[in-house]
Amino acid sequence: MNQDDMIRRLEKPCGKVDVVMDTDMYNEVDDIYALAYLLKSDDRLNLKAVFAAPFYSPPVLGRVRQTDSPAQGMEESYQAILELLRVMNLENLNPIVFHGSRSNLSDETKPVDSEAARELIRLSRGYSADHPLYVIAIAVITDIASALLMDPTLKERIVVIWVGGHAWESNSCSDFNMIQDIAAARVVFGCGVPLVQLPCNGVVSEFRVCKPELEYWLKGRNTLCDYLLRVTLEFVALQNPVGTWSKPLWDVTAVAWLLDKRFMQERLEHSPIPEYDRKYAFDHTRHFIKYVFQINRDILLEDLFRKLTKGNENTTRETRD
Repeated sequence: MNQDDMIRRLEKPCGKVDVVMDTDMYNEVDDIYALAYLLKSDDRLNLKAVFAAPFYSPPVLGRVRQTDSPAQGMEESYQAILELLRVMNLENLNPIVFHGSRSNLSDETKPVDSEAARELIRLSRGYSADHPLYVIAIAVITDIASALLMDPTLKERIVVIWVGGHAWESNSCSDFNMIQDIAAARVVFGCGVPLVQLPCNGVVSEFRVCKPELEYWLKGRNTLCDYLLRVTLEFVALQNPVGTWSKPLWDVTAVAWLLDKRFMQERLEHSPIPEYDRKYAFDHTRHFIKYVFQINRDILLEDLFRKLTKGNENTTRETRD
């Protein structure tokens, strides 16, 4: 692929597009918002599959959701996806939910076989460079890297949008999604697949919401909103039991990239190299990626709340001014 073709494929699409999502939904509550936002944006996004991604969160990390292995994290995420679909009365979508990898890459040449990797390859065969399948990746990127290793031609038919790494200015790529499988990240950043990177700390971390906002916009609106509010408050109570808090909804931004160019600022950059010492290396001879460097928090949050609250209004809710 030449440079002009890469730049063209990294432009935001016009009109409705087909997407898949790769999510470690059990790991954090922001994944739940991201999938709900995607499903509520069905005028622009046509969901073809959801992949349950692995994550490994041993007690030593001190995270709220803990797992004994990547396989357990994947299975818990699979069940969490089904739970959200039940809450949204979309259980008809259960057949397009697939199990992802049960382990991380052992090196940069050996894929991890999974339902998710095989389904991504199968789905991609109906797409092309001019009509790609968009992959919204909001977890460790093992499933996507494995599919690219299993079928190197896959990169000609997809565009990957990934929340992972930190802002380049920090020179740290040690966010949770990246450090679980740096080999997988090196595959994705190095193979030439069209890639949009949404860095965590320093960029996506600015997309924050606080308790009063959540309660004002979600409480009593509909079944989905009450569910989101409940699971968020329960999660935060375990994570940060203080009276005043705000929380990033990290993964919503990956969905938002496809919806409206006003939601974020971005630029073309040469693909960085995630190193095993958890730092970035840079080589200005490498291919281009899209690098998001700013989130326009207020207008994105307004769109998120507007879509989550539409439909199935609770009749007992007091009228808002």
